[in-house]
Amino acid sequence: MLEDVTKRLETFGYTVTENDEWLIGFIIRKVDNHIKLECNIKEIPQELNEIIVDMAVGEFLLEKKSMGELAGFNLDAVVKSIQEGDTNLTYAIGEGSNTPEQRLDGLIAYLMEYGKNKLVSYRCIKW
Repeated sequence: MLEDVTKRLETFGYTVTENDEWLIGFIIRKVDNHIKLECNIKEIPQELNEIIVDMAVGEFLLEKKSMGELAGFNLDAVVKSIQEGDTNLTYAIGEGSNTPEQRLDGLIAYLMEYGKNKLVSYRCIKW
């Protein structure tokens, strides 16, 4: 699972360091326990692995963002238009698009919430 989370983070442009491994392991256990408690199960089915990975990545990015440690993450603004003659560069900020931080927050929210509705299929009744 650690390898999957690490690779998923790399797809978003974050380079995992040796210092991140303990935090990632902690977050994986946290998400794992959350799902087990939510569904009242002792083992997590294979079908939920991708959900665990995305939730762990979202938790990790939120943790790093809150500590101000997302230095390796690209938050540059998206360029809307470039004009060559007399050099004019327009960023797509404030014109119906989100700021880089808002896009990051949206990504984190998506990762943390994705698949929660699928947990219902694995929920067991608690007596």
